[in-house]
Amino acid sequence: MSSPSKRREMDLMKLMMSDYKVEMINDGMQEFYVQFHGPNDSPYHGGVWKVRVELPDAYPYKSPSIGFVNKIYHPNVDEMSGSVCLDVINQTWSPMFDLVNVFEVFLPQLLLYPNPSDPLNGEAAALMMRDRSAYEIRVKEYCEKYAKPEDIGEVTEEKSSDEEMSEDDYDSNDEQVVGKADP
Repeated sequence: MSSPSKRREMDLMKLMMSDYKVEMINDGMQEFYVQFHGPNDSPYHGGVWKVRVELPDAYPYKSPSIGFVNKIYHPNVDEMSGSVCLDVINQTWSPMFDLVNVFEVFLPQLLLYPNPSDPLNGEAAALMMRDRSAYEIRVKEYCEKYAKPEDIGEVTEEKSSDEEMSEDDYDSNDEQVVGKADP
């Protein structure tokens, strides 16, 4: 790589090509949102989160800043700010890693294998250690309440009541004319 900005551009393109929905925050390539789905075989399955990514000027030599925008119940995610406590992102980051690694490996691993001994959410960590099944129920409740497509601004296919009706939606028949036409 010739420069961090080229690498940033390539990593972002690679992430977009990997079928992740990416939404740029501003004109630069340093801040954006990524749509992230909870991993299968986890209580997070079915949840969808908007994850904010901020790339520092020194990326890839310095790790990206990652945070959940909508709420998630997890020992290693701050419930208020969405900040993520993940060693591989915060301490052991290497330029060998890229953004696809973050979304295909690091975040799924974080959700599959929480670390309650290094919590950002003490309540979630305590519940997980005390009663794993109650913890998983709470995770699923949060997914239902805060991690649906509409919670991240996704438009569902259903028509809302304030949408205009198309001509086909009206039950009118223009062929039936009342009265006789003028001669």
